[in-house]
Amino acid sequence: MKYLPTAALLALLPTLALAAAPTPLGANGGKFGDWTAATYGTGAAKICYAFTTPQISKPNWKSRGKVMLTVTERQGSRDEVSLTAGYAYPKTASVKLTIGTTPFDFYTQGANAFTTQGPAVVAAFKAADSASSKGTGPKGKPVEDTFSLTGFSAAYKAISAACP
Repeated sequence: MKYLPTAALLALLPTLALAAAPTPLGANGGKFGDWTAATYGTGAAKICYAFTTPQISKPNWKSRGKVMLTVTERQGSRDEVSLTAGYAYPKTASVKLTIGTTPFDFYTQGANAFTTQGPAVVAAFKAADSASSKGTGPKGKPVEDTFSLTGFSAAYKAISAACP
């Protein structure tokens, strides 16, 4: 059995580290207006996603984690729409995402909310300028986040092409 010299192994480490990182889609570093598009993995395990962060959050507290609205495409599953709250939802919490005048119900699990109406939500994203989520925060207090949909259609096109 041959062993790689230590210097050769060390030279490969940056390449190996980069292989595990998300890859931005497009010549613009993955930026499409207020959305970012990227891929992760390869082959059957490849995941493509577009995400944005809120323009407005109420209340705005410092200890809140990262908030993101995400659309994910992967082999065997299309138009997965999720919302990461930046905190753990109470067990009985519900979330409503309103796009234009159309509300969509989301169910919660931990710090995430999901919808079973992904294709309808994606269609609404393409036709609107913003989306607003209202959910139950810590201690039962209401939390509202407003997301821009500027660039969503282009980001969605990029992830759909990368994960057909």
